[in-house]
Amino acid sequence: MRLKLTASYAGFLMVAGALLLATVWVFLLRYVPDHAVFGPGPASPTRSDLQAAFVPRAAQALGVLLVVGLAGGWWLAGRMLSPLARITEATRLAATGSLSHRIRLDGRRDEFRELADAFDGMLERLEAHVAQQQRFAANASHELRTPLAITQTLLDVARKDPNRDATELVERLRAVNTRAVNLTEALLLLTRADQRSFVLEPVDLSLAVEEATETLLPLAAERAVVIETSGSPALALGSSALLFQLTTNLVHNAIVHNLPRDGSVWVTTRADGATSILTVENTGGMLTPFLVSTLAEPFQRGAERTSGDHQGVGLGLAIVQSIARAHGGRLTLTARDGGGLRAEVRMPAGPERPTAPADRR
Repeated sequence: MRLKLTASYAGFLMVAGALLLATVWVFLLRYVPDHAVFGPGPASPTRSDLQAAFVPRAAQALGVLLVVGLAGGWWLAGRMLSPLARITEATRLAATGSLSHRIRLDGRRDEFRELADAFDGMLERLEAHVAQQQRFAANASHELRTPLAITQTLLDVARKDPNRDATELVERLRAVNTRAVNLTEALLLLTRADQRSFVLEPVDLSLAVEEATETLLPLAAERAVVIETSGSPALALGSSALLFQLTTNLVHNAIVHNLPRDGSVWVTTRADGATSILTVENTGGMLTPFLVSTLAEPFQRGAERTSGDHQGVGLGLAIVQSIARAHGGRLTLTARDGGGLRAEVRMPAGPERPTAPADRR
């Protein structure tokens, strides 16, 4: 590319110089006669005399222009392509797996600067995504290893003690297996949401809230939590199954992470122009901003990661966030002043043809 630009610069300079010399030649020919004119003084020059004097000098000028064009073009092309060389080097580093490198091109905001800034932004997002995937893989391995280790321990104990009550062993193995199955299903659902492999259809979030609330009423009654629903129809275009799962996870999280007794959950839906909004609030303990910022990370439960018995597998809000992003929306978590959490999901509104969550597939 540098050679091509150099040849282009030199060629353009040569053409411009040739045109300029041709213009001068034509201009001079207008005032020079074909034959010498004799008078009181010396004879005037003829066109042949002008040609003998002008052509060698013109050739020398074109030679100088060629040298200047090649040298200057090579220098200018190098200057112009130097940002591209930095971008290419950053690309090679990224191809080797080094995503921490940044171009940070300075100077005026031109096309190369915009390309470098876009590339830096892409590297930053890739680095964050890779780090998130590595954390997710490590946490998933840990979470899946826990029920397997418990199962192995129970089987070893049963083998060493044949007289042990088999009913108790079976119940414990069943509980551990249920936990492993729930975790695997949650991982598959998270993957499905990330891949956006679902059929789009109009869904009314208020109907999803109604069904999710009815499903979770026994859990709320067991924990003495009162659920209040309100709002108006809020249509979204997406998967009815995933949007129902999103709503269920939010309400389930609000019930589980609540006050020990006499807690409350408020669920509202509304349409705001071209946006559908689902809000779930609950009472509970005081939450710090740092803790709230980590709640949507995979396997994050309450104030810390746990591996013991707990409602859920630590993927509830992570699944909600992934589903919201897959539908072009976003999840916002904020701490309530009196304690507890406020979760708000905003997503683009769908057409005026709602589909009930009961028809999800």
